[in-house]
Amino acid sequence: MQEKDQEYMRRALALAARGAGRVCPNPMVGCVIVRDGRVIGEGWHEHCGGLHAERNALKNCAEDPAGADLYVTLEPCCHWGRTPPCTDAIIERRIGRVFVGCLDPNPLVAGKGAQILRDAGIPVETGVCEEECRRLNEVFFHYITHKTPFVVLKYAMTLDGKIAARTGDSRWVTGEAARAHVHETRNRLTGIMAGVGTVLADDPLLTCRLPEGRDPVRIICDSHARTPLGSRIICSARHVPTFIAVTAWNDRAAALKRAGAHILLCEADAQGRVSLPDLMRQLGALQLDSILLEGGAALAFSALEAGIVRKVQAYIAPKLIGGADAKTPVGGAGFARMADALPLTGLTVTRLGEDILLEGDLPCSPASSKK
Repeated sequence: MQEKDQEYMRRALALAARGAGRVCPNPMVGCVIVRDGRVIGEGWHEHCGGLHAERNALKNCAEDPAGADLYVTLEPCCHWGRTPPCTDAIIERRIGRVFVGCLDPNPLVAGKGAQILRDAGIPVETGVCEEECRRLNEVFFHYITHKTPFVVLKYAMTLDGKIAARTGDSRWVTGEAARAHVHETRNRLTGIMAGVGTVLADDPLLTCRLPEGRDPVRIICDSHARTPLGSRIICSARHVPTFIAVTAWNDRAAALKRAGAHILLCEADAQGRVSLPDLMRQLGALQLDSILLEGGAALAFSALEAGIVRKVQAYIAPKLIGGADAKTPVGGAGFARMADALPLTGLTVTRLGEDILLEGDLPCSPASSKK
């Protein structure tokens, strides 16, 4: 693999990222077309239902791409969906070589796209910047494989592990840069989830505050439909899609529905609460491919215990507030032994102003996938 190949693929990755929050449940894909060391065309998948990256790049070519090299972050599709197969366009425009970041796990593709191109006489090289390409589409890879949302557990805490003072005051744990990063994540992921306790305590809006951002779909875990009709969540439910997950239909659930919320009737777990695995299955069937889990502490532990969390984002502020009764990010009963603690992998550390973002993965385990 040449250094230039990686350079062009990283350009394709940068293009692909422009589709964040706009293409789900499809993957983010970028494409660059090169002849004699010159980029003659580039494009990305801009929105769900729109042209795929390869067709956009071919459409944007400044000259005939026949014989040129095509770099694409994900294996070209070979089936009809909302748009025609990209393999057809690549063959028709007589591309000389194709460089692929990673193969598509979608069973409709899964190596078939690359093979169709090879059968047409076009050399295909796969695995260019593969890890970076897989990381970009970790949401899509999970969703297409499991049919459930990719869940990111997010919280902000002080250096001594508190999300609020003993009085309940929590504004603000982190600074502006960290809070802006949270809204970038809200813009990128499809849904945002919180427990009814957070709604009752904080009356949050759970929207994206970026100037051109999109609001995530809001999901409230509310077993007994206690969400107030006057809450900001419900008052804005006709404008921002809002799901209330309950375990039984009752008059309160009916009132929430009349106010504009969508009601999801879920199985109950052993404690009579919304079964999170069942909720994830229902949300996956609605094509919600990703969820930012923002609160509260009891729901955070329930999600970890149920095995639905795939990534943790911990924003850490260099502050000490103390307090034996001050809230911590993860509550619930907790695991009984240190040996039962959930280890994070693939840790990254990002400086955001005075604060630090620590991110890590919680891979699917055989046990959690059966829940």
